[in-house]
Amino acid sequence: MENISTDFNILLVGIFLLCGAIMTKFSARAGIPALILFMFLGMFLGSDITGLIYFSNEKIAQLVGIVALILILFEGGLQTQWKHVRPVLKGSIVLATLGVVLTTSIVAIAARYVLGIGWVEAFLLGSIVGSTDAAAVFSVLSGKNIKQKLTSTLEAESGTNDPMAMFLTIIFIEWILMPDLSVWSIVGMFIMQMGLGLVFGFGLGYIASKTINKIKLDASGLYAVLSVGFAIFIYSLTAVLGGSGLLAVYIAALVIGNRELTQSHSILSFHEGFAWLMQITMFVILGLLVFPSDLAQWDLIWKGLILSFVLIVIARPVAVFVSTIFFPYTVKEKLFMSWAGLRGAVPIVLATFPMIAGIDNSTLYFNIVFFIVLSSTLLQGSTIPLVAKLLGLNGPPVPKRIHSLELVSMDRANAEMLEFEVSESEKGRVRCL
Repeated sequence: MENISTDFNILLVGIFLLCGAIMTKFSARAGIPALILFMFLGMFLGSDITGLIYFSNEKIAQLVGIVALILILFEGGLQTQWKHVRPVLKGSIVLATLGVVLTTSIVAIAARYVLGIGWVEAFLLGSIVGSTDAAAVFSVLSGKNIKQKLTSTLEAESGTNDPMAMFLTIIFIEWILMPDLSVWSIVGMFIMQMGLGLVFGFGLGYIASKTINKIKLDASGLYAVLSVGFAIFIYSLTAVLGGSGLLAVYIAALVIGNRELTQSHSILSFHEGFAWLMQITMFVILGLLVFPSDLAQWDLIWKGLILSFVLIVIARPVAVFVSTIFFPYTVKEKLFMSWAGLRGAVPIVLATFPMIAGIDNSTLYFNIVFFIVLSSTLLQGSTIPLVAKLLGLNGPPVPKRIHSLELVSMDRANAEMLEFEVSESEKGRVRCL
């Protein structure tokens, strides 16, 4: 019987991985973000609908979610080109800090009166939904012909604002548990977390890139394994020493991805596939953690709708317009960035923190956050290309994916392989060298 149960569980894993991969193709044609379909798959497999899987362990969900976020942020950093990020870096940082604080505050004011909770609890809920989601933003913007300036800003913001949201969430949980927490201790914790995150990110990112280039491994696939090890090590070491592990991971990935790397093609391809696997796993597990019967309550629905409206229509636009007031963005660009502030797995993972800490009404917060994420991803995620087109913010057509073959290991041959795309107008003028 134990073998049958084990084989059945393995079968379920295979089924949801197959479904997850196939859903990406369906979602692209239907205009629905694939991430939301993964979440629905988890809800479908859960005990409320099919009853195939019963899952209610918040600690495991949080562990899987954080590991997935590490690898998703790392992959996003590896794919981000510094030449695109540098011109928008200041604006992205302000959005990732001041923007999160403004979003948190506005949502907290609404939550205070809609849910009838205390101010600290309201700010806890606001901080949970305060950041945009890297997995959702990277996924939805990937392959879209939206202006590079906007894409880089949104990706840099989503890669760097998770640490701010996590910091605020932890602070308000501690404030609830320890009401005498001083403001100076909060300021000290913020400086320490962000400072160590930056220092460890740049330092360990440089060490990782040098190690990957200098070490001689027997199999090319081991370089990708080495990079995964560095990603997890950088996060955990930084977090254990009191810094922001998520910030360190993203900064380190930026450093690594913008240096010449041995086996760069295989490393990037591996991380792209692994990040998708982590997204599928994370969103399915988060879907399993939710009981649809708890969401299908009118009291929760109307409160969730009001808070979603406040977040999407008021809080995010205010955060964007105020944060970018001194930066060269047009009104149309600010409107687009306001609409593209997707919420995803990060708020749901952060919503498990109050549950694990035993905070009162933590289940209510989790269900409200889940409802907000669903509405944000469905409404905003599915209409981003349309909004960009209506605002006239489309960039040049995105070139088709170049499928290259890494013929030699660059650390063993004095050679370099380049790839480029030839447009129709240039085909007659291209000659072989």
